[in-house]
Amino acid sequence: MPGNGEAVKRRTRGRSKDRSRGRSGEQSSFVLSRGVVVLFAVASGAAVANIYFSQPLLVTMGHDLAMSPGLVGSVVTLTQVGYGLGLFFLVPLGDVADRRRLIAAQLLLLVVALAVVAAAHTAAILLAGMAAVGLLAVVTQTLVAFAASLAPPAERGRVVGLVTSGVVIGILLARTASGLLADLAGWRSVYLASASLTALLALVLHRALPRHTCAGRPPPPYGQLLRSTITLFAREPLLRLRALLGLLIFAAFSTLWSSIALPLSEDPYYLSHSAIGALGLIGVVGALAATMAGRLNDRGLSRRTTGIALALLVVSWVPLSFTRNSLWALVVGVILLDLAVQAVHVTNQTLIYAQHPDAGSRLIGGYMVFYSIGSATGALAATFLYTLIGWGAVCALGAAFSCFGFALWALAGRVGEE
Repeated sequence: MPGNGEAVKRRTRGRSKDRSRGRSGEQSSFVLSRGVVVLFAVASGAAVANIYFSQPLLVTMGHDLAMSPGLVGSVVTLTQVGYGLGLFFLVPLGDVADRRRLIAAQLLLLVVALAVVAAAHTAAILLAGMAAVGLLAVVTQTLVAFAASLAPPAERGRVVGLVTSGVVIGILLARTASGLLADLAGWRSVYLASASLTALLALVLHRALPRHTCAGRPPPPYGQLLRSTITLFAREPLLRLRALLGLLIFAAFSTLWSSIALPLSEDPYYLSHSAIGALGLIGVVGALAATMAGRLNDRGLSRRTTGIALALLVVSWVPLSFTRNSLWALVVGVILLDLAVQAVHVTNQTLIYAQHPDAGSRLIGGYMVFYSIGSATGALAATFLYTLIGWGAVCALGAAFSCFGFALWALAGRVGEE
């Protein structure tokens, strides 16, 4: 009997090694150095920044292209819709295609979409270009899944946290850089500069990253690949829980950041693009939360981290509600909100990827579809409520999303986390 048990263990180890080679191909001998992790973080941040460049520029874009306030809000919404479509239809390709080539191709197509936005002279062209930018910016999630697949399991939370910190910094710098460039050279210069940086990153990543092939098994048909994403979420309670939490936290996140330029550009502040964009730098602690949350997940503290972060998210709307009376209250609220959202986000991604590493791109892509739905919902509802009622209604909406998230976490217990 001991002999039979040992034989089973050897066969199991052998199959595990075969699966690892099958998933990774030539990447199996690649060593994930800190420099490569930093490159992943920079590229992820630069790609996702394209989704947020428009937020401090909405008023100027609207004036330049004669867009109504409602149509201006759809700039953010259509970008998020494009992002959601890309998450479902493009990101799963990372599980069957050479991720290095896929990343380079998406970045080059993103360059074209950014050029279209920069050259837009009608609202229709602008909106189409922004939807294409959102569609192709999902390369960020392919990069996150690639980094997670290259990381040793014991360090996966740390690596995902570091790459996600790059995403956070990219989001924050997007607002600051777009506001600054718009004041210096107009809003179109923002997208021209991003197109140049994206083209450079495509070249660097293609040279620096390992090939990712699926040797040993034929890739499934594209339709089957997409259906498998739905099947995985239907089968796994943890995936559904974390996806719903992602939807709610990013609905709250987008409620703030898609509408904050509106009260800050009016009485009593009348802030410039640069000043509104610089507000994003205050949330840099969110990047610290991303790295800390990753380490806490490696220590098995995912549920506690999630609960504390969601409680902070609820509390953040108290100071945010005083934005019209105090910029200091806004600062405190931004810090709490960004820290909470990023801590939950990293925890979600780490737990989801660990469920099925061989389907990492599909799982993270599927999870981010919910992120995109939440972001689009928050953006559209916040701009509508601000126009109709005012800032108080926006804060009530964000607080409602946050409370729903905390209640869901409390009622769900330890679903799938042990």
